[in-house]
Amino acid sequence: MIALDVRRHPQNMTIMNIVWPVTGLYFPVVGWWLYAAMGRPMAADAPKMKRQQPYWKSIFLSATHCGSGCVIGDIIGAPIVLATGWALFGQRLYADYVVEFGIAYLFGIAFQYFPIRAMRQVPPQEAIIDAVKADTLSLTAFEVGMFAWMAVIWFLLMATNRPDASSIVFWFMMQIGMVLGFLTTYPANWLLVRWGVKSAM
Repeated sequence: MIALDVRRHPQNMTIMNIVWPVTGLYFPVVGWWLYAAMGRPMAADAPKMKRQQPYWKSIFLSATHCGSGCVIGDIIGAPIVLATGWALFGQRLYADYVVEFGIAYLFGIAFQYFPIRAMRQVPPQEAIIDAVKADTLSLTAFEVGMFAWMAVIWFLLMATNRPDASSIVFWFMMQIGMVLGFLTTYPANWLLVRWGVKSAM
């Protein structure tokens, strides 16, 4: 529903046309409410906002970039680990960590790079450096929250019957982990904006 609405009402910042539907994947139902409250008013055809939005909302929007990169990395990475049967130190979980973090980091940097280039008109090298600065801490914070939850599932809650990426239980648990990851990346984004490393939206 968000993807269809974004297609009819594209966002001012192009990357948000991807970010909002991805946000809806791990914030189901609530994602639509968040999009309606924060995304729809930022559409290119929406009336211009008369005042600056609250600081917490600008941080929330900044955190959605990081969250979307991480989620895409997880959606791509987990099936790769399952298909290859790769394990690290005898555990598939650790292989999941490495592959998902690597892919998420690439997407996270891209999600920062393109808005930086669009907003500031800086050379590509400078935009990449700024994207790395802006996304490394926030993405790591997201993955810490999500990976901690994955460890709880792997070693405690489902240690005798571990789901894999072919199971709906796996993706439901991942969805919970993604929400927890968003909660851990929000304060990281707050700090990055306060320190001037990252721009609030």
